[in-house]
Amino acid sequence: MTHSPLHIAVVGAGLAGLSCAQALTQAGHAVTLFEKSRGASGRMSTRRGDSERGAWQCDHGAQYFTARDPAFRAEVARWQAGGAAAPWHARLTSFDGTAWSAPTSQVDRFVGTPRMTSPAAWLVQELSGKAELQLQTTVQKIERIDSRWTLTSAEHGQLEPQFDSLVLAIPSPQVVPLAQTASPEASALAAGIGMRGSWSVMLRFDAPADLPCDGAFINAGPLRWMARDNSKPGRPGVETWLLHATPEWSEAHIEDDADSVTTALLAAFAALGGPAPTACSAHRWRYADTDPASAPAGDEPGSWWSDDLCLGLCGDWLHGGKVQGAWLSGQHVAKRLLG
Repeated sequence: MTHSPLHIAVVGAGLAGLSCAQALTQAGHAVTLFEKSRGASGRMSTRRGDSERGAWQCDHGAQYFTARDPAFRAEVARWQAGGAAAPWHARLTSFDGTAWSAPTSQVDRFVGTPRMTSPAAWLVQELSGKAELQLQTTVQKIERIDSRWTLTSAEHGQLEPQFDSLVLAIPSPQVVPLAQTASPEASALAAGIGMRGSWSVMLRFDAPADLPCDGAFINAGPLRWMARDNSKPGRPGVETWLLHATPEWSEAHIEDDADSVTTALLAAFAALGGPAPTACSAHRWRYADTDPASAPAGDEPGSWWSDDLCLGLCGDWLHGGKVQGAWLSGQHVAKRLLG
């Protein structure tokens, strides 16, 4: 077991990276998180803006999460106690191309409150004073020098100080070039686990959309999911809907412009009875989920760790996907580092 305090770098401040930092700081170690975006949360993301009818928001990444694992269930309970999450009691349905039907299984679904970024923000607040978060820092080079890690970013050049250990909590396609020189093994593992893109379109309305559901799984055409975002707890009153395209359609149109994607997905929404929105915007997720054909079997391996290099990998792509998988993977790699 590690006893002396370490200074550990975690690249990526999505839920996996934050979960890893959470476990490491609880064990008494110093952590610096590096995130290329303007805020933490990764794909648990929310778009916000203003309209003539007031402020609006829409979760355009992860739509909800489940908590089947006991450890994650306990973590979600902490988020709920802190006001950062709540159950989403949505009216759900599914469409198979010809008929609508209600889900046959009952699953507890949770969302961040008042937005999907809230659990990440809650974790950042909890880490305040224990870990450092450097935003808008794109790590583009890692080097193992004299048994310590040196990182270089696009924005700030070589980063200080050097680190005892390093965890990459980023999508597998981003691991491949970053780890290629320092750890061909880590790079090869990541190269074997593919990720797929997803287009999302956010719709805004002046009045409630006359649709008999809050969310629908679509199993025909370019859409796989549509949801009334303002039906989630803690959301403002402006009517907003989210459309997610299927991975197959998204990959086929991943380089298309946002206008043509919006037109196609709005047509699919209209064919399902959806009204025309007053405004809309699109977002392309380059790495939205793991390709099932290359995903690890079951929940294994959970994470990857090298004792020789003091280098680790974590992310939902290593632990069954989804929000729960991301949090568990961060905990998993932290335990391996500490052990």
